[in-house]
Amino acid sequence: MPLQKLQFRPGVNRETTSYTNEGGWFDCEKVRFRSGVPEKIGGWTKNSPNTFLGTCRALHSWVDLDGDLRTGLGTHLKYYIKEGQTYYDVTPVRSTTSAGDVTFSATNGSSTITATDSSHGAVVGDFVTFSGAATLGGLITADVLNQEYQIVSVPTANTFTFTAKDTSDAEVTANSSDSGNGGSSVVGTYQINIGLDSTVLGTGWGAGTWGRGTWNSAVSLSDITKVLRLWSHDNFGEDLLINVRDGNIFYWDTSANGDSYARAIALSTVSGAVSAPTVAKQVLVSDRDRHVIVFGCDPEDNEGTQDPLLIRFSDQETVTTWNSTATNTAGSLRLGSGSEIISAVETRQQILVFTDVSLHAMQFLGPPFTYGINLISENTTIMGPLAAKAVDDLVFWMGIEDFYVYDGRVQKLPCSVKAYVFNDFNILQKEKVFGALNSAFDEIWWFYPSADSETIDRYVVYNYVQKIWYYGTMARTAWLDRGITNNPIAAGTDNFLYDHENGLDDGSTSPASAITSYIESSQIDIGDGDGFVFIKRLVPDVTFDGSSSTAPTASFTLKARSFPGGAYDNSDANSITQSTKASTTTVEQFTNQVHVRLRGRSFALRVGSDETEVKWRLGSPRVDIRQDGRR
Repeated sequence: MPLQKLQFRPGVNRETTSYTNEGGWFDCEKVRFRSGVPEKIGGWTKNSPNTFLGTCRALHSWVDLDGDLRTGLGTHLKYYIKEGQTYYDVTPVRSTTSAGDVTFSATNGSSTITATDSSHGAVVGDFVTFSGAATLGGLITADVLNQEYQIVSVPTANTFTFTAKDTSDAEVTANSSDSGNGGSSVVGTYQINIGLDSTVLGTGWGAGTWGRGTWNSAVSLSDITKVLRLWSHDNFGEDLLINVRDGNIFYWDTSANGDSYARAIALSTVSGAVSAPTVAKQVLVSDRDRHVIVFGCDPEDNEGTQDPLLIRFSDQETVTTWNSTATNTAGSLRLGSGSEIISAVETRQQILVFTDVSLHAMQFLGPPFTYGINLISENTTIMGPLAAKAVDDLVFWMGIEDFYVYDGRVQKLPCSVKAYVFNDFNILQKEKVFGALNSAFDEIWWFYPSADSETIDRYVVYNYVQKIWYYGTMARTAWLDRGITNNPIAAGTDNFLYDHENGLDDGSTSPASAITSYIESSQIDIGDGDGFVFIKRLVPDVTFDGSSSTAPTASFTLKARSFPGGAYDNSDANSITQSTKASTTTVEQFTNQVHVRLRGRSFALRVGSDETEVKWRLGSPRVDIRQDGRR
């Protein structure tokens, strides 16, 4: 019989069985489709050798007027601004004590120091910096005390403990001479309370899943509702606006702090600020009309009382004027549906505002109304505050049970991997889901936690040009598309930033390790699959263009089985290694053919690589198939 060309539809389909999806791809790992054929994704390298504290969930880069590239980075513990290779801590301050309000006590033989400060308001994990302290008399010197510390425990509302350390972070143990209290000049500077790294289940009536607990009783108070720490940030010119979700809005002045990296300050305390909001869910700056807009904030006449459906905007071209008058464009709007604003996403023409049950479009009108807002869709869900991503005038997002796109109207995206994603998803950690744009490849990535994971460990990709889906495994917590940077930047769970689509390997290790990538087809048979076939020859078609290895290889595996629901016959599986010869020029060289002996009613093709310095792209391999009877 003539050779049979193996050509498959682009994209991965997990909505049917492998046998039903004949002619398509069924499984993959770290591959993408380009011009309809699969290839290995790009590698990643460390953006900086330095680490940050906490889990990063927000990234934002900008270039200031001096041409310096800066990156804002928000974690559940800190907020940093990165310049060059260095992370500068600009986490806002919550409160500063008067001199002498803080005292210390130490125990001989222990490194635990107890600090006393009436109504300190701190929680375990908070950071506090001491200054003005004197030695306790022994090893707990002034240099030991006058540092930043993370609080270890909070025994009472007036006391907390920390572990003493020297300036090199080595633990220091008190001796019998440490009997002082630090003197009367101690000042404690408390940073804003830390947030959670994971969502904690709710309490009260209706909390949790149906049937949880005893009928007619509330969920245990031990499951108190707390959401993870999320940030939003945007530039007003070269300056940075920062909002901790359901917390205050802060301002970082680049010209004033560019060299010193002083801490961000509350927007309401900026010189000239009038009626600035003090609590919000999100902040953004409208690129079209230069208003600062905050969502889910406190009203002008009731400072500090959050209205989760209220939208406020400053006077045009200012961050300080928020009181609405007849001579400015400051004002407010309140949404009429839903219980809270979940997210806001800016497009070229408008701002889409998501509540927990609806979608609204906010548009600039000009004086006297400034903005108008229209209800676009009801009964529309979004997975979390970071689950939507704009591409020009399109907005893609992940809902609770579907993927959506807004292109003038709300539409469900046909998804060939929908069941694969949503049937293995940790819905309790849905706020961790975030959308990521990889514009170089026309892709929207959604990173999410699988059912058995508390952290993000998977991704699903929609190619909005080819309109196809694929997926893989990867632990990332934030993403920033290329733009002013040469490559996309992503935050890992190991507290490093990574430059993606850079190189061919996993740069989280030293030396870099291989990225395991593969793609596997659905079942292929002859006719209706009632007869056996015999495969005697494979003619591979794969290119290694872009590989840095002198002898790149990819593995071709043919797997046969006798029935659609049966297991693959491993004894008949043939693993074929395809390699190129060393060459000093960019030439595609292939193994001509590989002889195999494989028998079954149907078979699948798997192609991949787990070697370093290899880039592969599949073409149209062919197989020599003969009919071989019915038994």
